[in-house]
Amino acid sequence: MRIGSKEFQTEGHTYVMGILNVTPDSFSDGGKWNDRDRALRHVEEMVEQGADLIDVGGESTRPGYTPVGEEEEIARTEPIIRAVKEHFDVPVSLDTWKAEVARAGIQAGADLINDIWGLKKDGEMAEVIAESGLPCCLMHNRQNVEYHSFMQEVAADLAETIRLAEEAGIGDDRIILDPGVGFAKSCEQNLEIINCLEELKVFGYPLLLGCSRKSVIGLTLDLPLEQRLEGTLATTVVGVMKGCMFVRVHDVRENVRAVRMTEAILRGGRG
Repeated sequence: MRIGSKEFQTEGHTYVMGILNVTPDSFSDGGKWNDRDRALRHVEEMVEQGADLIDVGGESTRPGYTPVGEEEEIARTEPIIRAVKEHFDVPVSLDTWKAEVARAGIQAGADLINDIWGLKKDGEMAEVIAESGLPCCLMHNRQNVEYHSFMQEVAADLAETIRLAEEAGIGDDRIILDPGVGFAKSCEQNLEIINCLEELKVFGYPLLLGCSRKSVIGLTLDLPLEQRLEGTLATTVVGVMKGCMFVRVHDVRENVRAVRMTEAILRGGRG
């Protein structure tokens, strides 16, 4: 799969997506990187640590977050995307569910659209992505958090997302699926979906796993945000072992090392 100027294997290797939240209120790092100079310094740091892709987000999606209007989200993300593309040879993903924000980000140079609502929140998003020709990451999410058969319903929800993508003309070779850890799921359901990632590979699309510092780790280990690195690394190792294409993380260096070590073990020292 081509993302920006780089080719990515869809199988056989797990890439690390570094998180760049240019927000005042993201659950983990809100306010840290929401000006141009600090954002660029953080991108430089993540690239040096081995990030394969940078994911720029302009609206917090933490529980209880304050929604941001399109103009404000564009004002936060568009100049950062332009600056990153000007200064670094690294593909840039835009984390948004809004078609107008995606459109502005694409014009600014975004290489991938990362939609946490899987094309279901904004009816124009699928068309915007299709017209751009860019790859996209489509996440599982839903309004109704009541499940009767959890994994079957997640699969059905993702099948609907895939249908929307196909109807809009988004090519199969441009779709990545995200199981949506931390979205519309209990702690137990989050653990289950991480453990059952291979069930989602039935669709034939590569997977992205995003667990970094999330509440499933805090609740499982009874830990605050600043102490969730080891738990995140455990999810990364599982993601590698289950064949995920990407892991989306805050702590790039440590996760890159975890990926490399896990892949070396899986190869059994060969190659």
